[in-house]
Amino acid sequence: MNASENLIDIEGLHFAYGANRVLRGMQLAVPRGKVIGILGVSGAGKSTILRLIGGQLRPQSGSVRFDGKIVHELDQAGLYQLRREIGMMFQAGGLFSDISVYDNIAFPMRELTDLSEEIIHDLVLMKLHAVGLRGASQLMPNELSGGMARRVALARAIALDPVLTMYDEPFAGLDPISLNVIAQLIRRLNDALGATSIVVTYDVPETLKVVDLAYFIHDGVVVASGTPEELSNSNDPAVHQFIHAKPDGPVAFHYPTVPYSSDLGVR
Repeated sequence: MNASENLIDIEGLHFAYGANRVLRGMQLAVPRGKVIGILGVSGAGKSTILRLIGGQLRPQSGSVRFDGKIVHELDQAGLYQLRREIGMMFQAGGLFSDISVYDNIAFPMRELTDLSEEIIHDLVLMKLHAVGLRGASQLMPNELSGGMARRVALARAIALDPVLTMYDEPFAGLDPISLNVIAQLIRRLNDALGATSIVVTYDVPETLKVVDLAYFIHDGVVVASGTPEELSNSNDPAVHQFIHAKPDGPVAFHYPTVPYSSDLGVR
């Protein structure tokens, strides 16, 4: 794809947490107006990619371009402006614990716009209605279930109809009904607004129902990409194991370490 067709271009991206090399030359493109899925096991670097896009982390080498701008080269003002175009649903929710559900959704509207309280009121209720929680607007975060808190976090992520919305594990902790509704909401919002969405998850079935294109990450690189149908039919051993939840294959269950017998002192 040409650069003008992509909102985000990731090229040769390397990143490590100390000695733990998470990304090893990542190549990835996010076309404008599409819903993109980034799949991989826990610890594959999916959330790290989102932090690099948002500028919370800086790569060791390579680049992340957002709308033609290299993110890690932006100054504080440029980074602030870039983040105003991004909505983020955090993996842990990230709600402000000392203010109500209503005020959590209203917060970005009050901070970043000159809208009147009357308009903010209507917009907040609209976003909460979309996630099925208009009746919970006056509850405090500690009064919500885990699944409800994630739905509020999603409503806050879309509060300002951003150019890009990034969803970090949006389906975790949701019951089957809520999960299906939220997945379809992500799809409908993206199409209605002409926006771009990145869904980071290991929930394969729901993700493949709503994305236009998916990337599968393993060992710090993209090992497969394509439409949901192409990934489902992939012959790559790692992709096949992950998509079909096979216990045996190249994707290891155990974190790398010495043999178990060594820890037990067996000779």
